[in-house]
Amino acid sequence: MSTQPSPYTELQLDALRELANIGSGQAAAALSSLLGKAVDISVPTAALLPLNDAVAVAGEPDDERHGILVPIVGDMLASVVLLVPDADAHTLTAVYGLDPHSADGRSMLQEVGNIVGTSYINVLAQMTGMALEPSPPQVTHDMLGAILASVLLGRGSDLEVALILDSDLRVEEEECSISFLLLPDTGGVDDLLTRIGL
Repeated sequence: MSTQPSPYTELQLDALRELANIGSGQAAAALSSLLGKAVDISVPTAALLPLNDAVAVAGEPDDERHGILVPIVGDMLASVVLLVPDADAHTLTAVYGLDPHSADGRSMLQEVGNIVGTSYINVLAQMTGMALEPSPPQVTHDMLGAILASVLLGRGSDLEVALILDSDLRVEEEECSISFLLLPDTGGVDDLLTRIGL
């Protein structure tokens, strides 16, 4: 995969990684409460990339994914998209004996997405002083390319870069992965960095 050089400095990327680490700590605590199990979340990848490159990091277009979309409104319009491989969705929902393809399983994934997405967005809001409000999440199951195409179709052509956080979850030693994509409107990332003095 060839990626274009990031237009952002290492200092700016470090600041966003730090935000991701704080958000992951809050998300882990909230998920642990939901699941009734010990949860640890690390963020090995935090990058600001041109949209096509960010999508490539999340997987191949024909990879099967559960997609959880959390629209963001307020001082910055954006979409959060959480992408969960099918095997990892099964691991998460099996805690309650659910199948991720059932109505109850989708509802649980919706809540997981709500917790993770809201945790990151709340940290961004606290650190930048921006008013950011997550909307109720929507869950879908499709190929990665189809999920992102439908998100982008709903957003128009104003997306240039994406913040991608690849999160590794350990739920009582069982490993899961969730790709977190923040898709801000044009200028949204620059506004974020300006708010934190970068």
